[in-house]
Amino acid sequence: MKKKVVPVVASVLGASLLLTACGGNKNNASGAKANDKAPDKQAINLSFASEIPTMDVAKATDGESMNVMRNVFEGLYAMGEDNKPIPGVAESVDVSPDKTKYTFHLRDSKWSNGTPVTAKDFAFAWQRAVNPETAAEYAFLFFDIKNAKQINQKQLPLDQLGVKALDDKTLEVQLDRPVPYFLSLTTFATFLPINEDYLKSQGDKYGLETNHLIYNGAFTLDNWKHEQGFQLKKNPNYWDAKTVKLEEINFNVVKDKSTEVNLYDSGQIDRVALTAEFVDKYKGDPNFKERAEVGIQFLRLNQKNEVLKNQHARLAINGAMNKKAYVETILNNGAVPAEGMVPAKFAKSPEGTDFRKENGNLVKDDVKSAKENWKKAKQELSTDKVTLELLTSDNALAKKTGEYLKGELEKNLDGLTVNLKPQPRKQQLKLLLSGDYEIGIDGWGPDFADPITFLDLFTTDSAYNFDKYSNKEYDELIHKVKTDLAGDEKARWEAMKQAEKILLQDGAVAPLYQQGRSYLQRSFIKGLVTTDFGGEFNYKWAEVAK
Repeated sequence: MKKKVVPVVASVLGASLLLTACGGNKNNASGAKANDKAPDKQAINLSFASEIPTMDVAKATDGESMNVMRNVFEGLYAMGEDNKPIPGVAESVDVSPDKTKYTFHLRDSKWSNGTPVTAKDFAFAWQRAVNPETAAEYAFLFFDIKNAKQINQKQLPLDQLGVKALDDKTLEVQLDRPVPYFLSLTTFATFLPINEDYLKSQGDKYGLETNHLIYNGAFTLDNWKHEQGFQLKKNPNYWDAKTVKLEEINFNVVKDKSTEVNLYDSGQIDRVALTAEFVDKYKGDPNFKERAEVGIQFLRLNQKNEVLKNQHARLAINGAMNKKAYVETILNNGAVPAEGMVPAKFAKSPEGTDFRKENGNLVKDDVKSAKENWKKAKQELSTDKVTLELLTSDNALAKKTGEYLKGELEKNLDGLTVNLKPQPRKQQLKLLLSGDYEIGIDGWGPDFADPITFLDLFTTDSAYNFDKYSNKEYDELIHKVKTDLAGDEKARWEAMKQAEKILLQDGAVAPLYQQGRSYLQRSFIKGLVTTDFGGEFNYKWAEVAK
């Protein structure tokens, strides 16, 4: 395993410089408790695990980018507390009786350069997202809008999209069928507005630096020092600026967890997520908190690889890892072993029953069966020795995860060698998106509260099916869920349960764990809203409480 020392050192130095420039909350007292005194101004200092991969809303596929986007841009609706969509740029919406036409009425709002935000900004952004030339990975989220899929597949011209700016303040959206989670979709990054004139004026530089972006959200992006850090500053042109209390939020890229915890203890950052080795130490701290999450971490098994094309090999990998030991020793943060590709306590049936509880545990650890499947795989492949490469991110937790999985797989699957390939987050994403990997650690946070947000990833034609998995029965079930069964909640629910069973009986992916989070957060930070969809944090209502 290669350890890239220089980037970590650079990140730490960058963090120190940025915090010094921004006036961190450091004082002469030692220890985390001594640094819990509220600063004199409405400013907080936080850390970030990686560089922001992109600020183009059509290109974002990762949590890091979306966490920033949801605070510097605002959609028709925004995600509020309890994962409920609330009015954003749209002041109100009229929905037709058959629930296929949405007419949004926009409020007076401005971009950070003073230009009015109009319905045209949304129509343009959505057309751009479905335009095949944009190659937006999230284009499929628009496919319930009239003609979106046909446009994306080059069967219809762009102007046939069922989205119209009737005037500056009115946006009409025509759906092919009822979509119960449509308002939640409008909060998602890919549905955010873009000013066409501004984008064209910036050319290829759009979104690459702060001076090539404009914003319509509660904050603006400033002082972006790539691979080091950035700031969010209160946007005076935001329509609801009176609600925003924080004047600035200072983010620092810190990839090493020990360094990050030390920065918290010394008062230089105000929140830190804890990995296993720190949880027990800080559990008694009054600022210690835990949060259950609904994201799933899993192994992608690229079927372009001859070994991973073999079902027995994939099933062997699925069963050969002790996931319980992993979450208890490596994570120790409230995460639990995954029981399927759809998380627990996430989506409920028409009768109110949890999806995971109904469909049961589909990915039990079973070393005996794993060994049997591995033996069959080697026989079918006519080989005794197999070498596979595991792609991970290069942060500390990802490296530990890679080492643990390598140990488990090599221990339980005779003749297997796993070579680790840690990469910076941006490069890891690039390799995943291009299908240039064999086994890859990946994660998925839901885009809305419905199992289809996970299951839709693995259809043959999904933009996120990097693994080239294909099962006709699975494809047909998912198609019915999105079309014929859209109006039959019970039948739709049963079809999704059956689809997940097919997916995991095939060993298409290897779910690892359902995410949890343990962290320390200064007591003076109040009003911070955390959500499960489209970015974790919304700072609009956050403040420093004196």
